[in-house]
Amino acid sequence: MSMLKLSGWVEVDGRRLTLKEIESVLNKNPREILRFGGEFFFAGSGCRARDHFGIMPGNCPKGTLICDGEMKGAINPPVPDLPLEEAIVTAVGLRSDEGITALSGGVDSTLVARLAGRECVAVGLEGSHDLGQARHAADELGLSLACVTITPKEIGTALSAVIGVIPVKDPVSTSIALTQYFIARYAGQQGYRRVITGQGADELFGGYTRYLTTTTLEEDLERDFLGLELQADRDQAVAALHGVYLSLPYMDVRVVRAARAIPAESKVQGGRRKIPLRQVAERHIPEEFAWYEKKAMQYGSGIWKELQRLARKNGYKTSIQDYIDHISRVEHGH
Repeated sequence: MSMLKLSGWVEVDGRRLTLKEIESVLNKNPREILRFGGEFFFAGSGCRARDHFGIMPGNCPKGTLICDGEMKGAINPPVPDLPLEEAIVTAVGLRSDEGITALSGGVDSTLVARLAGRECVAVGLEGSHDLGQARHAADELGLSLACVTITPKEIGTALSAVIGVIPVKDPVSTSIALTQYFIARYAGQQGYRRVITGQGADELFGGYTRYLTTTTLEEDLERDFLGLELQADRDQAVAALHGVYLSLPYMDVRVVRAARAIPAESKVQGGRRKIPLRQVAERHIPEEFAWYEKKAMQYGSGIWKELQRLARKNGYKTSIQDYIDHISRVEHGH
């Protein structure tokens, strides 16, 4: 029986490794682990290792190999410089042997869903924008889609669980985490371990509305990219409540390298955002989805509005933050 415990998956030079192959590397030449790509945390034979960007949670710093309590080096897979399209196609291909894709009908998730070709899931309150848009995308692309309609009561129940595990307990983080909670819950109920998502695209390609008016676009993109680590911590903590993990093709080392080589001014111009990603997407999905300007998930799912309503109902008429702080204090002692 294997003594190695692996969460996620490992690849080298675009080839997935089996548990036996990882064990063999660990026993014969542990320094080879520094070349590992993928989304992983593993522990065994006195060593622990975690992927370059720290997508998978684990009890060692991101992108490090530690053996017998000593840091052996940084994990930095030597991937080739690829054109953006090839990088994205490769990244999704490596992740689509299993799992379910989170689909909201925007360019990020629709491109991933098309390339992965797996069952999809969309979540939202009844009549919400994301449920309708995801249905439309799935119909056009011939994808299988499960639409999960969330009730206000379920949001109230999930709120305490979410606040208990997320690192930053502000209204935006909480509402995004709630959306992820219901995606992960459905995936877990259906027996999936992996949820393939479009997270990271906004920060890499310039997807936020505020980028249209900023005078410091390059600095803003850099700062927001660095903030992705905290986002991953939040989303994985919520996914773990249901025994699943999120897989992020846009955070593949190849895609990040290709995206960061593109000048900031090419990403946002003429009132349009995420231009390089949309140009790739229109070669794989209908133009209407490639250039569709979608609401952020917390708004599109209807969860933000419901969070506001819950805060008012519980006596917090002007501050969602005060309501969140109250739950954190009363139910979690924070």
